[in-house]
Amino acid sequence: MTDSKAQLAGLLGEAKSIVGFTGAGISTECGIPDFRSPGGFWTRYKPIEFKEFTASAEIRREAWRRYFAIREAVEKAVPGRGHRALARMVEAGHMRRIITQNIDNLHQLSGVPEAQIIELHGNGSYARCLSCGARHELSWVREIFEAVGDPPDCPQCGGLVKSATISFGQAMPELEMQQAREAIANCDLMLALGSSLVVQPAAHFTLTAKRYGAKLVIINREPTGYDAYADLVVHDDIGDVMQGLGFE
Repeated sequence: MTDSKAQLAGLLGEAKSIVGFTGAGISTECGIPDFRSPGGFWTRYKPIEFKEFTASAEIRREAWRRYFAIREAVEKAVPGRGHRALARMVEAGHMRRIITQNIDNLHQLSGVPEAQIIELHGNGSYARCLSCGARHELSWVREIFEAVGDPPDCPQCGGLVKSATISFGQAMPELEMQQAREAIANCDLMLALGSSLVVQPAAHFTLTAKRYGAKLVIINREPTGYDAYADLVVHDDIGDVMQGLGFE
């Protein structure tokens, strides 16, 4: 076992209440591209702002066209080693909650109960009405979109239907943000995996954990702006790091 993995094993063994914090890097081995990396989705397309989506039918058509193109890759993905390790930690009672910036639903597919996952940026496996909040399945949206060339309105209230994800310019979900703050306030170790810690306000939760007295571990291939605050930083593949710790 390498020194960093031995240190990680020690910190995990000492902790009584661990909170996981995951970003896109935990899902790259699953075949889901990191949108911020060179060649990623955001380098090829200008992100669509929330206000643009709500204001323009043409923009809504383009947003859904892009979304279904992305879903073709995401739907084939299965949880990776990092997801499975966290799921075993939750199952064993070592990890209380997983706070995630991801929208790929892979934590759920790895076996983590829905109640223990806090999705800061929503979930891309279904859609919601922006007016009444009703859930709609993507298969229903896609069937109508492909048949008539426009996404459907909500059959319950006539509101706009959008993927259940948080877009640029859209307000962060209040309930999930409060749940995240409460989880962090009661943890003694935050384990941040695969996040560049660039997107705010979510990335700032690492400092919140430190202010509450928790230890901070960052595992990410590239350096982050929060590495200096961490008790342990590992710049390596998440699956390789988590493998062999007894949580596979």
